[in-house]
Order: sequence, then structure tokens, then C-alpha cells
Amino acid sequence: MTNNWILPALILVPFIAGFACWLVDKVDQHLPRYIALIGMLVTLVLTVVLWAQGGYDYSLQSTPVWAAEFHLEWIKSLGINIHLAVDGLSLLMVGLTALLGVLAVGCSWGEIQKNVGFFHLNLLWSLGGVIGVFLAIDLFLFFFFWEMMLVPIYFLIALWGHSGADGKSRVYAATKFFIYTQVAGLIMLIGILGLVIFNAMAVTGQISFAYNDLLMAAHQLEATYPAFAYGFMICLFIGFAVKLPVFPLHGWLPDAHAQAPTAGSVDLAGILIKTAAYGLLRFVIPFFPAASAQFADIAIILGLIGIFYGAWCAFQQTDMKRLLAYTSISHMGFVLLAIYAGNVLTFQGLMIMMLAHGLSSAALFIMCGQVYERLHTRDLRLMGGIRGQFQYLPFFLMFFVAALVGIPGLGNFIGEFLILMGSFAKFPVFTIIAAVSLVFAGLYGLILIHKTLFGTPNEEQKQHYASPLKDLNAREVVILLVCALGLVWLGIYPQSFLDISNSSMAWLAHSYIPVQEVVEVVQQAAIQPENVGIQ
Repeated sequence: MTNNWILPALILVPFIAGFACWLVDKVDQHLPRYIALIGMLVTLVLTVVLWAQGGYDYSLQSTPVWAAEFHLEWIKSLGINIHLAVDGLSLLMVGLTALLGVLAVGCSWGEIQKNVGFFHLNLLWSLGGVIGVFLAIDLFLFFFFWEMMLVPIYFLIALWGHSGADGKSRVYAATKFFIYTQVAGLIMLIGILGLVIFNAMAVTGQISFAYNDLLMAAHQLEATYPAFAYGFMICLFIGFAVKLPVFPLHGWLPDAHAQAPTAGSVDLAGILIKTAAYGLLRFVIPFFPAASAQFADIAIILGLIGIFYGAWCAFQQTDMKRLLAYTSISHMGFVLLAIYAGNVLTFQGLMIMMLAHGLSSAALFIMCGQVYERLHTRDLRLMGGIRGQFQYLPFFLMFFVAALVGIPGLGNFIGEFLILMGSFAKFPVFTIIAAVSLVFAGLYGLILIHKTLFGTPNEEQKQHYASPLKDLNAREVVILLVCALGLVWLGIYPQSFLDISNSSMAWLAHSYIPVQEVVEVVQQAAIQPENVGIQ
């Protein structure tokens, strides 16, 4: 297949635009904003061009079919190449990243006033790293982007986060985020290197980080040494579970969200945690289907604990941002149910849910920034009675809270409905428990709306209400309208997205071995070593 230059351009455009933002910062403080916006708009247009090229509908094969590829030799002696590829799964994730990147630049337009160029360098480089994660199918390149995207986010939180005059809390949150994700990345690296070594010693005889080579090696490892395969699967799972985050590996998320600037929260909630779900779908399930099926009950139980734990912690919060951070932990429990139920319906529901959650959570964090800008607080106890002060803000806040809790007609409902419907046949008890949790989502959504918009103003905050508060301006309304229209599109006509991802999800479902077949796989592991290339 000829190299498609759109794929490296999707990564390079944010990197080049970010570097340009940093260079022109001293010339004019407003110039970096326009360069960043143009860079992310170009990235979004390139994604649309890639969508228009087609190639996302194909018949099942033993290995994934890519709609477009880019291949360039890099470190030949170690079998490392710059190998990028896109299918329906990665295309939709790249599209979400590009769209939310545009919104992140837009929402930080008035918020960021110091080191504007360096801020946009970090924002765009983190987005470029995320796009690299979604496109890389050489596992060394994937790991490179996986680790690279963490550094800019560390700076976003540590330098532009919200905290006291001493700055300790934002640096603490950034350091906590970095340590959690860095340790998880090193554990994931053990699993990747284990596969590479097994492939070099027992399968091809050559060092390779190529997706298809390691896919074949992982299947042979499961057939011959299922215990090792299970261990490597756990390493990869932990690497992705921290980023998702899965209970009890979630400790970094509330602090990171509470201290991050608005654009950083959009990056974290809308995009970054989706890379973990993508990693589970792209690597863990197809590489280790039997081990994943054995691990399914444990993973789903952890997900269910996370659903209720996140909802309960959301009830306890008085900080608007921390409340929304815990709702993310709660909603990500559905991701594990969808992945480990392992059929086309749950995978497709997961795709819609990731897109819808990205839009709704990003919009709510943007609204947190807008409320803070006007009230100078995120404390729900100091709010109340502001509904009559605004024309547009109350409508959008109620709309996006309704989307987050799964009101029919919007994208989140479609995603959750498909996941629950697809998982019921395989895990009926777990599915019923997960469905009950939706009641709690409605409750913390209503609490957020009531404490923010209704009731009477707090005595301590009355000085802010003496004159009419400034309503949303045109830029802020356009940003929220984009998210709202996306959620309505996902809720009314999800088929346009399901068609793109269907073939990719069908291949993943086909590669995932049901629980009842695990015994047969283990029995087949009795085949002779010489049959799988082990001397």
C-alpha cells in the first residue's frame, strides 16, 4: 500500500504549530492563540479528508485491515519503524481529539494571560502525542507517544493550574499525575518487551515491534505458555487501567482535574482517558483473547466498584470540578463492562459512549471555567440563585448535565443502552447492577444543577450579584453549541459513526474468545513445542 501522507501530517501539524506558538510569543501575545487555532483546524480538516477517502468497510480477516497506512524505516537493527495506520476505531478517536483540540484552544482564549506561547506549545504537543497514540501500530512508536504526551500535560497543570499563592497544590497534583502514569507506563513496557523477546526467540527469530508480528507471537504464547500470556496481559492492563482510570488506580484524577486549567481538564477528560480504552481495545483484547476472557469477571467487578465509588464520591464533593472528575471515574466503569462483554454491540456502544462522554465532559469542564470566571469560586456551597442572572449559561449547564446522566435523544444514552443490551446475555447480574447505577448519575446531576442555579445566593457571595453578571459571549456560546450539536447528532443519528467503526469492532469481537472457549484453548495448549517454532 502506498504511503498516505495525511497520517504523519496529523501528528506533525500540532507539533509544528505548537513550536511556532512558542517562537512568536515575544512578538505578540495574541498571535500564538491564532496559530494554535489554525493548527487544530487544519488537523480537523485532515481528519475529515481521511474520513472521505473511505476504506472502513471490509470483510473479516485474520489481521486488522487498515484504511490507510504510512511506513518508514527508523531503527532497522531493532525492528523499529515509523508505522502509522488508521481504521474506523482510530479515525473516530483522532477526529474527537482534533475537535476537542479546537475547543480547548477556544476556551483558553481569555483564561491564559501569562506565557501564552509556551502554554499553547504544551497543549498542542499533548494533542499531537495523543493522535500519535491512536495512529501508531509499531509498539515502540506507540509507547514513545504514550510517554511523550504526559510531559506537556504535567507542565499544563504545574504552571497554569488553579491553586493558592504558594502554587504547591497544583505542583502536587501534576507530580502525582506524572508518577502514577509513569509507573503504569513502565509496567506496560514490561509486557511489550516480554512479547518482543518471545517473538524474537520462539516465533520469527527477529526483533520486531510490528503490530502483526506481536499479534501472532501473543497468540502462540497463549497456546504454549498461558501463564506467561496472562502475566503480560496484566502488565498491559495495568498500564491502561491507571490512565482510564480503574478503581483503585484512580488517585491521580480528582487532584489533576481540580488543579488543571480549563483546557487541561478538556484534554484530560475528553481525550486522555480515551487513550486507555483505545489501548485495551487495540492491544489487550486481540493480543490476549483467552487471558482476557479469564480476567473478564475481575475486570468487570473493578468497573462496577468504580461506577458506584465514583458516584458516591461525586455526592460528597463541594468543588464543581472535583464532582465532575468523580463522574468520569463512575462512567469509565461502563468501559470495562463493554470491553470484557466482548461482542459487536458492546464495542459499538463503547465507541458512541467515548465520543459522547468526550463531548459532554469537555463541555462541562469548559462551563466550570466559565462559572469560575464570573463567580470567582467553584465551591457549590457559595453558589445558588444564579439562574436569573444569565440567559444562556443555565440552559447549556442543564443540557450538558442531562447529556452526562444519559437522557434519551443524546449520545450518552445511545452508548449506555447499547452496552447494557449487548452485555446482558453474557453477564446478566453485572449488567443489572450497572443499570441501577444510572439512578445515582441522575441524582448527582440534579444536585449539581440545583446547587449551582437554583435556591438563594450565598451571603458571602452577594457582592458578586450586586450588578448583573456577564453572560456568555459569542465565542463561549459557539464552543458549547458545537458540543451540543455533536451530542444531538450522536443521539439522533448514531449510525453515521457506527458505520465507520463497524468493521473494526467486528474484527475485535471475532478475535475475542468467549469464556466458555477458554477451557478448549488451554487444552489445545498441549500441542507440541515444535509446532509453534520453539526448539
